[in-house]
Amino acid sequence: MFSSLRNPRFARLYAAQTVSQIGDALTWIGLALLAYQLTGGKDAAVVLGVALTLRVLAFVVFSPLAGVLADRVNRKWVLVTCDFGRVAVIGLLPLVNAVWQVYVLMFLVNALTAFFTPTNQATVPLVVGQDEAGPAFALSSATTELINIIGPGLAGVAAALLGTRNLFFVDAASFLLSGLLILTLPALRAAQGEDQRSTWAGIRDGTARLWRDPPIRFALLLELVAAIAGALILVNTVTRIQGDLQLSEATYGWVMAAYGLGATLASLVVGFVGKRWPRTRFILLGGLITSVAILPGNIAPLPVILILWLLAGVGQNWVNLPAQTLLAERTEEGAQGRVYGAHFAWSHLWYALTYPIAGWLGTRVPQADFLAGGGLALALLVGVVVALRPRGKTENPTAGGPGAESI
Repeated sequence: MFSSLRNPRFARLYAAQTVSQIGDALTWIGLALLAYQLTGGKDAAVVLGVALTLRVLAFVVFSPLAGVLADRVNRKWVLVTCDFGRVAVIGLLPLVNAVWQVYVLMFLVNALTAFFTPTNQATVPLVVGQDEAGPAFALSSATTELINIIGPGLAGVAAALLGTRNLFFVDAASFLLSGLLILTLPALRAAQGEDQRSTWAGIRDGTARLWRDPPIRFALLLELVAAIAGALILVNTVTRIQGDLQLSEATYGWVMAAYGLGATLASLVVGFVGKRWPRTRFILLGGLITSVAILPGNIAPLPVILILWLLAGVGQNWVNLPAQTLLAERTEEGAQGRVYGAHFAWSHLWYALTYPIAGWLGTRVPQADFLAGGGLALALLVGVVVALRPRGKTENPTAGGPGAESI
């Protein structure tokens, strides 16, 4: 898996991505602390909830446009512009004195992230080649999950040493460093076909490619299954740990760290297994594991929850990571930007749908919310497998020959 770092262009792109993701971790911890300051603590959760909603909205609205743009221009300048734009926006956060200003700035920074992330994803196979995209994505995914585990702790230490508002200056510096690293790369331009369609037609084409390709469509719907389980974990775990079990905030942190650790380990497994397993088999197994893992969540004691949430993290990763590689393997270079942009929008739209479901289950059936949510995920998984499972060998449109996607 680490052999992809021998490619100097990917090594710099990977370093830039890692630094920017550390910046993302600082942003959200800093925002939580800033919201507490601005509201006196009583409405901090509301501020964070609105900010997260704006994040998903920005991703759904702007990432398909970002994908079309990535197919038409030098991606290097898209990435650099997004990084430097985030430097400017994050640099304004220490100056805010009203909640509405937080909302405006967070929408802007997430709009820039909506352009950066799918463009970066589409650039990985461009830099390393289609055959090496799997290990490169696995390394990036493992790093992302590791940052999700240690990032909040690092941000907390930085906030304690520097102060909440000064944390955003460190945050801005991380995006500045990311942009400077990308500036050292040569041009990152995809092969241009003869497609002269309009921007709107390009956006539609990106979504159409997701839904008409059987393995990609299967993966996208299994991501909805994973989103149901993932939303239950992200929204309702705190109530289970601190409310039902009457345990501490630190314990809740350990439970969520187990979830992230599972995803990190799963990334390493995908990277080392490589192509010996079809991507869709990983995706099916991941959807099954993450759905089953949350079923006993309402009755399991803490040690069992730690194991279950680790397994749920494994399952989440085995759905989401192979889907990234599947897009690279089944899409020609000139269309990868809009496909990754459309996929980024749809995968976040799933969470826009499943977060309210998780909240509703947590209030209506608080003693059985994980059981009900896991059952819903399993029912959807069975329906997708019965109706839409890719059968036998499917044609790989980028290779012009038989693919390896069979379950």
